[in-house]
Amino acid sequence: MRSVLISDPTLRDGNHAVRHQLSLGQIAAYASAADRAGVPIVEVGHGNGIGASSLQVGESPVSDRQMLETARKNLSRSKLGIHCMPGFATVKKDLKPAIDSGVDVVRVASHCTEADITQTHIAYVRERGKEVYTNLMMSHMVAKEALIEECLKMQRYGSQGVILMDSAGAYLPNDVTERISALVSALKIPVGFHGHNNLGMAVMNSIAAAEAGAKILDGSARGFGAGAGNAQLEVLVAVLEKMGYATGIDFYKMLDAADLAEEKLMVTLPKISSVSIVSGLAGVFSGFSKHVERISKQYGVDSRDVFLELGRRKVVAGQEDLIIEVAMNLAEKKC
Repeated sequence: MRSVLISDPTLRDGNHAVRHQLSLGQIAAYASAADRAGVPIVEVGHGNGIGASSLQVGESPVSDRQMLETARKNLSRSKLGIHCMPGFATVKKDLKPAIDSGVDVVRVASHCTEADITQTHIAYVRERGKEVYTNLMMSHMVAKEALIEECLKMQRYGSQGVILMDSAGAYLPNDVTERISALVSALKIPVGFHGHNNLGMAVMNSIAAAEAGAKILDGSARGFGAGAGNAQLEVLVAVLEKMGYATGIDFYKMLDAADLAEEKLMVTLPKISSVSIVSGLAGVFSGFSKHVERISKQYGVDSRDVFLELGRRKVVAGQEDLIIEVAMNLAEKKC
């Protein structure tokens, strides 16, 4: 059987859906369930990764160290993973204590044209003897040739795999096939895919990635994640195994973990709302969803208009302050 490495960001990307308010009890409960299911990598932390808790993107009620130590105590089979964005996370203040807390796998992430900023963090993780992968966020924003150029940099820096993140849920399967195939041909390291469901394509896009040669796929229990959510992990596992891919995950226990996630982690189930569809079409980061909805109500403007304007401006993660500017401008035009 062909094999695929599954990484589960339920306890990280899912944090976006609850404004980064997951508690230590919730982290412990899901980490234990995912471990029983044999999920290879369980990613934990603030939605924007270690070091990101702030007024700008949302404050977490617990520290990175507390979250990671709690997860570590409840993982014996699964590896503990983190998302790390240079700019939010520094090596000394954030990455070192995270690895000291028992992290096994680090995903160093950058915007799709800014791979240069990952070099120092990749080198440190390799120096510590941990696994390091790299994420190219908002990867729909550039052509495959630009993605190849950025991924080759990450490969040179020492990344052990590169994951294309469909951060806005903007891809269609043909887009995924084209980009993943190009990267598989150009790189010597594994290629992966992280899908969002704004256009209802997350599982289908993940399968397209696997068929194009991707060896790493991300998925969250019940799709728990930013915006319309991620690829729904229990569905993804079922489809992969039906197609002859080995995931190493106990399917029944994965279903149990998904049931637990719905009961204990979620205020509401992820859904493809009208705003999510507009976000996907506009190509705007799914993690903006809660901020856009809140700020649009505050200024009395249509959240769909806000997303479309953010898309026109090509706004990316870390530029949350521009949501207020856009909403204010739209409100002024109404007057």
